[in-house]
Amino acid sequence: MKKLTGIPASPGIVTGKTFLYLEDDFPEIPHYFIPKTMVETEWKRFEKAVGEATEEIRGLRDQAAKEATTAAAKEQAKILEAHMMMLEDPDFQDQLKARLSSSLQNIEWVVWDISRELTGKLLASPDPLFRERAADISDVSNRILAKLLSLKKRFSLADISEDVILVVHDLLPSDVLSLNRDHVKGLAMDMGGRTSHTAILARAFGIPAVLGLSSISREVENGEALVVDGDSGTVIIKPDKAAWQRYEESLSKFQKREKKFLSLRELPAETKDGRHITLKANIEVPEEADQAIRYGAEGIGLYRSEFFFLTPGESADEERQYLAYTQVLKTMGGLPVTIRTMDMGGDKVLPEHQVSGEKNPLLGWRAIRFSLALPEIFKTQLRAILRAGVNGNVKIMFPMISGIEELEAALKILDEVRAEGRAAGHAAGQPTGRSKKQPYAKNIEVGAMIEIPSAAMTADILAKKADFFSLGTNDLIQYSLAVDRGNERVNYLAQPLHPAMLRLIKNTIDAAHHQGIIAAMCGEMAGDPSMTALLLGLGLDEFSMNASAIPSVKEVIRRVDQQSCQALAREALSCSSYQQVVKLVK
Repeated sequence: MKKLTGIPASPGIVTGKTFLYLEDDFPEIPHYFIPKTMVETEWKRFEKAVGEATEEIRGLRDQAAKEATTAAAKEQAKILEAHMMMLEDPDFQDQLKARLSSSLQNIEWVVWDISRELTGKLLASPDPLFRERAADISDVSNRILAKLLSLKKRFSLADISEDVILVVHDLLPSDVLSLNRDHVKGLAMDMGGRTSHTAILARAFGIPAVLGLSSISREVENGEALVVDGDSGTVIIKPDKAAWQRYEESLSKFQKREKKFLSLRELPAETKDGRHITLKANIEVPEEADQAIRYGAEGIGLYRSEFFFLTPGESADEERQYLAYTQVLKTMGGLPVTIRTMDMGGDKVLPEHQVSGEKNPLLGWRAIRFSLALPEIFKTQLRAILRAGVNGNVKIMFPMISGIEELEAALKILDEVRAEGRAAGHAAGQPTGRSKKQPYAKNIEVGAMIEIPSAAMTADILAKKADFFSLGTNDLIQYSLAVDRGNERVNYLAQPLHPAMLRLIKNTIDAAHHQGIIAAMCGEMAGDPSMTALLLGLGLDEFSMNASAIPSVKEVIRRVDQQSCQALAREALSCSSYQQVVKLVK
């Protein structure tokens, strides 16, 4: 028996036998030099291959579009559309043609060489979103090479005819689109992360998945027993009898718990003495809104919008953002959707705006600082949100506000966008017969994320300008306790129940309530049921979390009363160490 730990990419537990898929690599790419007179001939071969690959993708996309009533089909169509954009990208083609003309090497080698360069740069990026997009570059390049070399796949994942757990080194998005979803019950992969297209599709298809396992494809053999736990990110190879029984029991409990939790969906998140608490979901991509509805979310408390800006081959233009925001708003059917403006910088870097030599990027040019420095990019996003807002109940939230100056600067730019919209003929509210322009939403609430100690300490000042607060506890812990969560030597110090954290949270909530605004939380603390009673006692109004955590938190809320929670909070605030608070909460 062997246990591997990776990235929990799609929730659920599954047991079964391994189907090891190690697709043959391309044969050795031919490499030879050509005379100048053959450059046009080679380029015509390339254009023919691109045309064939485009038609192939268009056929798959059109088929997905016909089934676009499901989130999975919509995601398929979107990924295939992105691949078509890459194939037709003039910059990509110009780069290839220039290399072909200057190097005088055959077109197969040029395609392979440039693809290798691009994927190498992406894989070397510190940002996981960039690394995950390397699969899309490989996918598109492999399609072109397959046409140039007249290759055919030896086996299709659509031909799997029995229930299996698929184990692979890497899986291109086109492979995921073709797999037999009736028989692929789980996925374990060496590569990938939570925001890769493979992970997004696995969640959309409801397939439990653990990615980023590094060596799973070298550790297993076909037919071996396997356990995939998509909740914890654990994979067990050849579990012994005791482990197998444990996971079979866990699977049974998981299924019963899911059934029980889903039965809570229609019940209110209300304490025994009648206080209603709003439970919302955090999402990264539009397709996750379906999961939020499934688990009974009362809205989206945090829509991370960085995904638009970190997807190679896809532009973050106003129209693409507008359509995505609109999709979420319509899915939520009038429930509030809080869109956090782009939290770029730090470990999420745009190559065209990379700051060289930034020694502490997480303390540097990021989030609202980035947006304020690049107002045109910021305004494009705000326009998209204002336009989308007429399709539902949208809220805007600014990240990493450190003080009143930044909040006022962001609000000023939002006012400028509204004024520019009025001048351009964008009516506020519903469109009128006199205005052919798409309308802007009116009366949008605008909030501030409280994730920096300076913001928590001046929450009384910020509350006069913000319509609501949302505590981002992940960064608030990191900045308050001077702990890099990614540093294994010190991450044990990242204690959410540290007395300093409790005081900052309490100060923020009290300042919000004094000004008559809502205090929400969208950090990891909000989704931890062991902390729910304490946060209720501190006065938190809204909890926003991973959708699957909502039933657990709701169950706790329905079992407690406000008076006992407040007594717990008072006692916790009097503790002198986080160990005392942990013991008290447990």
